[in-house]
Amino acid sequence: MKKDYYTAKSQDYFSNIRIDIVSLIPVNPHQKILEIGAGTGNTLVHIKENNIAGEVMGVELMKIPGSNQDNALIDKFQIANIENEDILADEEYFDVILCADVLEHLIDPWSAVDRISRYLKKGGLMVISIPNLREWKTLFKVVFKGEFNYQTGGGIMDQTHLRFFCKKNIASMLTTDHLEPLYSKPNFMLRVVPEGRKRRIINLLSFRLFENFLTVQYLFVAKKK
Repeated sequence: MKKDYYTAKSQDYFSNIRIDIVSLIPVNPHQKILEIGAGTGNTLVHIKENNIAGEVMGVELMKIPGSNQDNALIDKFQIANIENEDILADEEYFDVILCADVLEHLIDPWSAVDRISRYLKKGGLMVISIPNLREWKTLFKVVFKGEFNYQTGGGIMDQTHLRFFCKKNIASMLTTDHLEPLYSKPNFMLRVVPEGRKRRIINLLSFRLFENFLTVQYLFVAKKK
């Protein structure tokens, strides 16, 4: 991962509270949660403030000055590249691990999933989101316009994305000796994503025939065996 591409982004890119991801976390005030790619730490602070977990830790590629990375509600925050640095925690320590739009940025996300899962307790959950390459606007540009242009501000074609996935590929990546997928859903289908309302209506009227093409991001939950 090239840090220069990330430092050029606005802080908004790193600061969204991932309510869609949080909505998939079982509420347990005693559980321990690790977030990979925690950005400014806003999602972890939200989790702590809402008593969803008793202990939270974040890992991010770089320091973001003036952000919640230093918030006292976050029990530990590590600056590290997870592709070549160990997480500073015991194995099988966390009940839930969050990877919200992280794996597509990695050179080898398959190895990263295997390595990250070592820090998950047996029976624990890994909650991830990944952009969907089959989304219709993206496909239209590639197939009909002949464009594979990268973007600087985010989205499916963000210039920091190194890997691209469809639903089947995500499920395959999360099917390992240690993990099994339990749940998958387009993020626009969640009621906590108000901007997905229009796509929910289209999906309903089209009898879900085009759901894969309406999906910008897939949400998955995998369980540690």
